[in-house]
Amino acid sequence: MPEPSHRPIRELPDDLISQIAAGEVVERPASVVRELLDNALDAGATQIAVRLSAGGVRLIRIEDNGSGIAQAELGAALKRHATSKIASLSDLESVATMGFRGEALAAINAVAELTLIARTADAPNGWAINGVTGEISAAARPQGTTVEVKELFFSVPARRKFLKADATELAHCLESVRRHALARPDVAFSVWSDGKLIAQWRQRAGEADQRLTDVMGATFLEQSVAVDYTAGGIHVHGRAGLPNHARTRADQQFSYVNGRYVRDKVVAHAARSAYEDVLYGGRQPVYVLHIEVDPTRVDVNVHPTKIEVRFRDSRAVHQAVQHAVDNALAIPRASLLQQTVPEAAAPAVAAPQANAPGAARWIAQAQSAMHFFKPADGARSVQEMAQLWGATAPASVPATAIPEPVLPAVDADGQPLGHAVAQIHGIYILAENRWGLVLVDMHAAHERIVYERLKAQLDGARITSQPLLIPATFAASPEEIATAEEAADVLPQIGLDITPFSSKTLAVRAVPTALAAGDPVELARGVLAELARHDVSTVVQRAQNELLGTMACHGAVRANRHLTLDEMNALLRQMETTERSDQCNHGRPTWRQLTLKELDGLFLRGR
Repeated sequence: MPEPSHRPIRELPDDLISQIAAGEVVERPASVVRELLDNALDAGATQIAVRLSAGGVRLIRIEDNGSGIAQAELGAALKRHATSKIASLSDLESVATMGFRGEALAAINAVAELTLIARTADAPNGWAINGVTGEISAAARPQGTTVEVKELFFSVPARRKFLKADATELAHCLESVRRHALARPDVAFSVWSDGKLIAQWRQRAGEADQRLTDVMGATFLEQSVAVDYTAGGIHVHGRAGLPNHARTRADQQFSYVNGRYVRDKVVAHAARSAYEDVLYGGRQPVYVLHIEVDPTRVDVNVHPTKIEVRFRDSRAVHQAVQHAVDNALAIPRASLLQQTVPEAAAPAVAAPQANAPGAARWIAQAQSAMHFFKPADGARSVQEMAQLWGATAPASVPATAIPEPVLPAVDADGQPLGHAVAQIHGIYILAENRWGLVLVDMHAAHERIVYERLKAQLDGARITSQPLLIPATFAASPEEIATAEEAADVLPQIGLDITPFSSKTLAVRAVPTALAAGDPVELARGVLAELARHDVSTVVQRAQNELLGTMACHGAVRANRHLTLDEMNALLRQMETTERSDQCNHGRPTWRQLTLKELDGLFLRGR
């Protein structure tokens, strides 16, 4: 091994400093597009055009109609750490603009040929500055700013070799514009590639849903629910995709903090937690969430790209996002049929009259017909839950004691899922509603109903702990030990007692009563890992829900059991009022709607 050379400590030259700084800010053409769009929005632009050539490698030209830059400030605009956004430390601690570091233009100018053209409202003409020579000259331009970037990384050939194909770089640039377009419906965006218009989003001031349709497609608006939740000074709004609209990749998840697109682990974990028992397998949810919080409670000065943030109270943000999405998804989709099924697909169907045979019995027997709390042979009953939760377990709630919720008045007879007409092979229920035919998987639907009833009974109960006769010790990493000490006030709330046993060992002294039969070390490691990453843990809640899910599965009505019409209609009525009844505990759908138009299509009617 060669001897290390001893070089004197010295200051780096300015050009090398610029190259190093540019490496952090400018990774690829999309990085340039993102930074310049931020500047245009901060300037108050309402019309932004992005022109690219060779995926942004040969040319990036961004034009806006913002406030422009005065002639006297053009030279300073290309210097490092020169900005009009902040002037003091207090400004940095409450940043409300997209940009603030003053590094973007200087970093771009260090690795490309940059020309800046701008004109203010009171200027007789525009002015252009050449980023290489610094020469300023008069130029023709209406009010606003044009930034032209040519030959990206021409001065750093090694960086240029790492760029992907032009089509790939173009896709990344387009994605960067889409992210901004979702956040600012009041601004019009257009994207041109090699002289061709490839994307355009018109100005939609006050029409956030229309901008969502323009960017995400009409399917997203149809297959999503509105999110609107406020708690502790944190406002979460946007739209969350229905579980049936989930994807195999997490490429349609957009989260914004005070209008800034971010990739944050806390927000992503909170959203995923809300979808936990309604998604099938490894599917990924689709959502667009906007989080509004006091700028002083979030630090955006974490990374030069400004795409990462750090919350002062990440636990509060996690709870707000999780509750916001969870509440939106809890509404049964049956109550939304009026909005989701076109009227053209809803012919007039005669509903059963109130005095028709059997109609009155459906309502009178809705609670009693299905024995929701009658366990299957060999299954554990709800009353036995007290053994799992100790002396503080909530009293078992009999089915007859639960008040009947108000049915959503969607259908003519107040029954969105209609009335049952038959059962197929003891598995599926056929029902008729005003829109056509409803197919119900009776076991999956009943499983969700029992599961939600069990969760409701236990939500008000405090998680009790069971001390271990012999504490379970394990060798812990320094991070695990630090997390256990920092979360000493949080762990008892989820039924855990984890304390340091030595400088390198932790001891698990108590676990939740419901999970006493599990591995305490594995549980402790899982909880500490989540607390370290997200400042909140859902491990215990997930384990408890898995236990309740198993009980619900065993207690639900089994396939091949033939139901009477009264029992089938009782199940439909319960589905209409049970949260998350559109999916079973494992994320599979419980019912499907076939409109009369779709049925006509199967038989080529009307063609």
